[in-house]
Amino acid sequence: MRLLLLEDDTLLGNGIQAGLMQTHYAVDWLTDGEAGEHALQVEQYDALILDLGLPKKEGLNILKDLRARGETLPVLILTARDTVNDKVIGLDSGADDYLVKPFDLDELTARLRALLRRHNGRATPEIAYGTLRLDPAAQTLTQAGNPVMLSQREFVILQTLLENVGKILSRTRLEDSLYGWEDLIESNTVEVYIHHLRKKLGKELIRTIRGMGYLIPKQP
Repeated sequence: MRLLLLEDDTLLGNGIQAGLMQTHYAVDWLTDGEAGEHALQVEQYDALILDLGLPKKEGLNILKDLRARGETLPVLILTARDTVNDKVIGLDSGADDYLVKPFDLDELTARLRALLRRHNGRATPEIAYGTLRLDPAAQTLTQAGNPVMLSQREFVILQTLLENVGKILSRTRLEDSLYGWEDLIESNTVEVYIHHLRKKLGKELIRTIRGMGYLIPKQP
């Protein structure tokens, strides 16, 4: 899953980025509102973590403009503004959640999982497909009750496909779920991980749609 973090505090931003990358997120981090606004218009993200007190463009204005464009991207406000009125304004402006600094990283990651779960229309934390059970919080996968060991990037690709059952996802879309700006992308990375997943879970689970991408079909 690829996140955009807009936070102008260098120490805090570095800590958040490092912590979220440890939990299998790809994180692009920017420190001013104008750069963040541009990134939102040219890149594809699964969620936005938004500080309000940003230089060049206020976080609240970024949020309002995002919603004015009809974007449904999940947004979690992360700020030191802690009054009830601040929270009401943030949520009423289109935020999906509001977390006050200082905060615990475990709570932040739990809130992100909840946002992504609701955004993808799931009622339960666990993703179920046939005999597969994928738990994003515990980072575990079972097939017919048996544990299946996946690498971090295999897990992310499988989760992204399972979150979009019935949709064709391009190689670029899957790469976006794996890598931030600072990561080096190898030309055949996605193909390699898809091959590994098929070996572990069966060849029929993930279909290749020639010239378009990859698909996990809807269950009959």
